[in-house]
Amino acid sequence: MRFDSPLESVTLLRRYKRFLADVLTADGTTMTVHVPNSGRMTSCLGERWPAWVSCSNNPRRKLSHTLELVDAGSSLIVVNTLRANQLAEEALRAGRIAALRQYSEWRREVNYGEDSRIDLLGCDANGALCYVEVKSVTLLTEEGTLAFPDAPSQRARKHMRELEQMVIQGHRAVVLFVAMREDADRFRPATDIDPAYATALKEAVSRGVELMVWQASVSPHELELVREISYDLL
Repeated sequence: MRFDSPLESVTLLRRYKRFLADVLTADGTTMTVHVPNSGRMTSCLGERWPAWVSCSNNPRRKLSHTLELVDAGSSLIVVNTLRANQLAEEALRAGRIAALRQYSEWRREVNYGEDSRIDLLGCDANGALCYVEVKSVTLLTEEGTLAFPDAPSQRARKHMRELEQMVIQGHRAVVLFVAMREDADRFRPATDIDPAYATALKEAVSRGVELMVWQASVSPHELELVREISYDLL
């Protein structure tokens, strides 16, 4: 996917109140931007890191700019978590994920489970359904692996239980982790941060939920899912 308009290069000053960040523009102006990321963004924030923001022409928005990318030195990182779903949908519709290529119809945000919405619901020519939950991965651990989540998440654990139920009902269910940085090539659950989620993920996989990890190629001009990477369920 290409960005709708060219991103603006800025310098990251600080992130605060979870969804806000101050950045320094090229002309020396300090600007507050929206941060579409509810996590802790551990390993994604550094003082005066280079960053990129997008601009919206929506007059109803309180903040016109959105933080999209930061530069950790070892890799650019996509910090806008909405992009993971967009990349996954693009790859699925293009048939780039071979294991899911038989599903020709994909719908977004379909109600299911306990008052939840599945990120992507696929349907093949015979009417068989495939439920795909997408998770954006930005955390780089000290040992150099990618991990999820970067904060305890009851919601993420709930998603694993609901995917299990889809398998029990005879459907296919997948949790698709999208690695939004390129400085590691292996993934694991963040057991040290959310051991309950790690357990829920392992149990879901043992009960038929499929786990896939794909990595994005990241630039200020274009994002694309390009490779499947390995994982460890510790």
